Amino acid sequence: MFKKILIANRGEIACRVIKTARKMGIATVAVYSDADRNALHVKMADEAVHIGPAPAAQSYIVIDRIMDAVRATGAEAVHPGYGFLSENRNFAAALEAAGVVFIGPPSGAIEAMGDKITSKKLAQEAGVSTVPGYMGLIADAEEAVRISAEVGYPVMLKASAGGGGKGMRIAWTDAEAREGFQSSKNEAAASFGDDRIFIEKFVTQPRHIEIQVLADKHGTCVYLHERECSIQRRNQKVIEEAPSPFLDPETRRAMGEQACALAKAVGYTSAGTVEFIVDGARNFYFLEMNTRLQVEHPVTELITGVDLVEQMIRVAAGQPLPFAQSDLTINGWAMESRLYAEDPYRNFLPSIGRLTRYRPPAEGPTPRGGIVRNDTGVFEGGEISMYYDPMIAKLCTWAPTRLEAIEEMRLALDTFEVEGIGHNLPFVGAVMDHPRFVSGNITTAFIAEEYPEGFPGATLHGHDIRRVAAAAAAMNRVAEIRRTRISGTMDNHQRRVGDDWVVSLQGESHPVRIVADREGSTVHFPDGSSHRVTSDWTPGQPLARVMVDGVPLVMKVGKIPSGFRLRLRGADLKCHVRSPRQAALAELMPEKLPPDTSKFLLCPMPGLIVRINVAEGDEVQEGQALATVEAMKMENILKAERRGVVRKISASAGASLKVDDVILEFE
Repeated sequence: MFKKILIANRGEIACRVIKTARKMGIATVAVYSDADRNALHVKMADEAVHIGPAPAAQSYIVIDRIMDAVRATGAEAVHPGYGFLSENRNFAAALEAAGVVFIGPPSGAIEAMGDKITSKKLAQEAGVSTVPGYMGLIADAEEAVRISAEVGYPVMLKASAGGGGKGMRIAWTDAEAREGFQSSKNEAAASFGDDRIFIEKFVTQPRHIEIQVLADKHGTCVYLHERECSIQRRNQKVIEEAPSPFLDPETRRAMGEQACALAKAVGYTSAGTVEFIVDGARNFYFLEMNTRLQVEHPVTELITGVDLVEQMIRVAAGQPLPFAQSDLTINGWAMESRLYAEDPYRNFLPSIGRLTRYRPPAEGPTPRGGIVRNDTGVFEGGEISMYYDPMIAKLCTWAPTRLEAIEEMRLALDTFEVEGIGHNLPFVGAVMDHPRFVSGNITTAFIAEEYPEGFPGATLHGHDIRRVAAAAAAMNRVAEIRRTRISGTMDNHQRRVGDDWVVSLQGESHPVRIVADREGSTVHFPDGSSHRVTSDWTPGQPLARVMVDGVPLVMKVGKIPSGFRLRLRGADLKCHVRSPRQAALAELMPEKLPPDTSKFLLCPMPGLIVRINVAEGDEVQEGQALATVEAMKMENILKAERRGVVRKISASAGASLKVDDVILEFE
């Protein structure tokens, strides 16, 4: 077994590999750029080597820099993680030539299957059903338009060397194909150093289901069942689960056997993933093979009990797999929510800055018999950089059944405290409550269909509103008692806290009467219903763990005048708790209107202006591209929301802007 390995990656996956290596008694070497000098993976590793400036193209994907670090530290093997150089044949070949073990497949298998154009051709030759498309090289945008029309819209433009949603665009028209081709090429070059693009038919209403395979150097290849990855936004996975709620045992076995056959055909070893599109009749079509560890591998580990990173290391060291296909059963259900540094209220645009508060839920067994796991690469006080992928954590839950795993995830998300940056916790929390998701009736179009206008925030309904109102009333009573004790008169006389209150949230008012005792409070509503509330929450605590009628309720709490800001289940609520007289007067207060910014194009995220598409005096139409902003390796095209004339341009290509900086102004 190896004594020392180098992890050619950063963030949560580098931390993940370090944890398993430490468990195996293997020393680790981290590499880091200027931006990652104080990163968590650097602190966790036994050694760390600086490899260059912040941009990945000048550090993490420069093979010579990594090879220098390997030589300097005497590492015997390299784990590439995912992204960066993980599917780069030249990197694997350079390690092989230097006598250093690549903890992944042979360079020949990477070349055959890591390149999406080549892998599709090989799959076709092997008789595997594939999605129609054009696998050749595409010279320019006009050729992309011609090919797209021949394949038939809608089409998907994809980076040949890509992954993680980078370099991918869906086009429904010639104009979108032309525009998407150039953006895909730019993103592919920036992310992978390879700007080749191919085109395939975009299958509507598909499910994205992938098979995890694991192969050793002794001829054994097994599949560790499937992952459902259909909850995606802009082709980037957001929520994954294992197993799929859609597959039956026969389809699962057929997909697994086909995935193993494909892996064996190219001499594959190590962990890999074969991705399929599955239609409503459970017909499946090969998409691509990822010749690396997948981001969502934890859900497979949770339902199989197999440490995939450990098996990758052991396979690389020449050891046989310790199990056969018949040993790999499915135990329970696992969910994964990806925590991204992006603002769901601003169309999920990237967010950067300092994590002023970062408190994940406790990992391990839960009181309800489930499990919580959080794979992360950040810490409280750390910086989220604009140079890398916006994912900062992967929150996973396991339980015996799917519904129980969802409930564990709901509570874990509500417990997860993140402040200082925009993040998508509210969004994934809302998805976990969505009836369609809970039913398992999902496709890759779920987000586009259910949130066509973006994510405005979740709305609580019926029973959930009553539970929150009851909890808020009980919490307000605790706060009022604290306040009267602090502001008591000199003779120690204290004002009695009243029993009657009006709780206002989501535009509704709920008159309540509180009957308190030493164990908690019973909150009565006018219709005769009541809720029993118990909690150890005290004013000032940012997290309230409450039991309402014996069922847990977790809320993030902030103070506002006459009440609380409460965040849970994807909802962000201003909850006012007032006396009846105060509530009556509040009804008379006018509502403050937000400022009018309709005449400005504001920068929606911190980023770099790639191009300005218009000039002063130009008349623009609704939907016309105005500017392109790059952040976190993604190009974001800003379009006109209505017809107008450009009065003034305040930014130019190459400028670095903050959120809400003015790019241009309309007449």
